[in-house]
Amino acid sequence: MNVLMPQLGETVAEGTVSVWHKQVGDVVEKNEILLDVETDKAAVEVPAPVAGVVSEIRVAAGQTVDVGVVLAIIAVPGEVELEPYEEIVLESEAPKDLPRPTLVQPPIAEPASLAQAAVGRSERLKLSPVVRRLIAENELDPHAITGTGRDGRITRSDVLSVVKISEEPTVNVAVPDFGAAAASLPEPAPEPAAAPARSVAENASGERIEFDRIRRLTAEHMVRSKTTSPHVLQAIEVDFSAVDAARGAARERWWRERGYSLTYLPFISRAICLAIKEFPRINSSVDGDGLIVHKELNLAIAVALDLEGLVAPVIFNAGDLTVSGLAQRIFEISRKAREHKLSPDELTGGTYTITNNGSFGTLITAPIINQPQVAILSVDGIKKRPVVIEAPGGDAIAIRPMGILAQSFDHRAIDGAYSGAFLARVQELLESKDWTAEI
Repeated sequence: MNVLMPQLGETVAEGTVSVWHKQVGDVVEKNEILLDVETDKAAVEVPAPVAGVVSEIRVAAGQTVDVGVVLAIIAVPGEVELEPYEEIVLESEAPKDLPRPTLVQPPIAEPASLAQAAVGRSERLKLSPVVRRLIAENELDPHAITGTGRDGRITRSDVLSVVKISEEPTVNVAVPDFGAAAASLPEPAPEPAAAPARSVAENASGERIEFDRIRRLTAEHMVRSKTTSPHVLQAIEVDFSAVDAARGAARERWWRERGYSLTYLPFISRAICLAIKEFPRINSSVDGDGLIVHKELNLAIAVALDLEGLVAPVIFNAGDLTVSGLAQRIFEISRKAREHKLSPDELTGGTYTITNNGSFGTLITAPIINQPQVAILSVDGIKKRPVVIEAPGGDAIAIRPMGILAQSFDHRAIDGAYSGAFLARVQELLESKDWTAEI
């Protein structure tokens, strides 16, 4: 039974084998996890399609291959696996001491010349969305990159190898011409040999914890975001009294009908969706020297996985939902995330992200933009605080539920005035809208 590279999303054409949990000769049960596969957006576990013995592993950990490529073969008792490129030696033609058919793989024909190979490769040059984006971000010529994937296709690893080489510093030192005076200059004393560099791990005691696949993907994504987007942080304080009034009025009915609490997050999400209709560039992506303003608002909600990782599943067409609809979708995707039941498609396609640290009582967080988006909002702790209330009869001090909303934005796409006006509109909606009609 062939184990194939799965389809990891509608627009994903390839995946990377991150780790094998089974090796050749291991016995596996049906649906037992066989390996992990990654893209730049998601990581999935691939189960064994049948029970049997792992007879062959064709793609090593770290390699990137196309969807549909055979990753491994599981031998099932009583079955003989035949593949399209293999030639069958019939039992009548085989030596008599062979109890069953033997499979022979014909040699792979080499191209007549490097020139012919290059021509053939340029004709079939196909780039996955991940590879295309990396090439564009680093301004590379795809025809100058040697592909190691199937049929010479350029993989993510091929592009990253070229980027690593190009980033190695080259130092050109201009030597001044001192003429005859140079002969009288003393010879410089030889510099002492530098001690070999030692990592912190060599000098420190303690346990080393290897990054799991989600942590590695998060690390790569965050580093790329910081090097891609010039981040700017803006924050605004919001009085959540109007939201609290609506939550309090609906609390018992909501719990009785839904079975979970009505939090602040759906109200904030709804205010974001309404404000984006007036400030559409918040819901966009940078494309070279231009900006793609998205028609649909696909809201990504960051979800912590037991303090051991982070994912951001997407609520598609969030602008069409009320507070009630957003609350239901946030509850559903958060539960699926914590149960590791999200599909790859549910982790891609976001156009704006909200991250919620409020349950931990944080004051303000500067979030990192979720590429290729241009902005992300952090919701921090909402607590009762004394604030000054301006009224016609004079100022007064009152106790109000106050919280800070902090937005990081890409300064290539928008400026501080645009972002500030957007945040002010979100604040106005949260403080003045009658929310009872939406729950």
